Amino acid sequence: MPTLLVLLAEDHQMVREGLRALVNSQPDMKVIGEAGDGAAAVEQARELDPDVLVMDVSMPKMSGLEATEKVKKAAPKVKVLAVTRHTDTGSLRQLFKAGVDGYVVKQSASSELIRAIRIVASGGSYVDPSIAAKVVQGYVGKPAKLPHLEGSADLTEREEDVLRMIAWGYSNKEIASKLGISVKTVEAHKANLMKKLGFRSRIDIVRFAVVRGWLQDT
Repeated sequence: MPTLLVLLAEDHQMVREGLRALVNSQPDMKVIGEAGDGAAAVEQARELDPDVLVMDVSMPKMSGLEATEKVKKAAPKVKVLAVTRHTDTGSLRQLFKAGVDGYVVKQSASSELIRAIRIVASGGSYVDPSIAAKVVQGYVGKPAKLPHLEGSADLTEREEDVLRMIAWGYSNKEIASKLGISVKTVEAHKANLMKKLGFRSRIDIVRFAVVRGWLQDT
């Protein structure tokens, strides 16, 4: 099993030590660097080339939002997992627009962080389940701004299976294993359904899933 290389960006040393202990306790993960501010996070991401950068959003010198934008330009292969206390949809949109691959709320259980690291490392996107419903709060009652729901009628049964599992937080690898298909096939189904529904990001998928009531099934 390959080891996931993790870089931690958190300005509070005590919190950083706790994160390091948590990540290093996993048999498939290893912390290879730590940064106490956004600027250092960008520099270390470029130098160390980690699989995942766990990024605190509120940091000195450079915010996690700005740091994410710079990391995605300097080291585009690095997956960025944002960690924050903010649960408003405005913050969520800003972070995904900046390029984060996942969003975890600090109030969540430590198991959510570990799950999120694995998901983004394998190529998936992650939205903390505790805020999934909030993704659509600003859109309820405004059908014109919802994703193109009418396109769902054109989805194949397998595409809908993939769509549901993406909304539930499964990575491409996990979906492939559960459905008995290859990762490339999952990616093809995802590309097709995104095109049919006019989706641009995982946020659209989660909004769609909440409207359909799918997240209540988990």
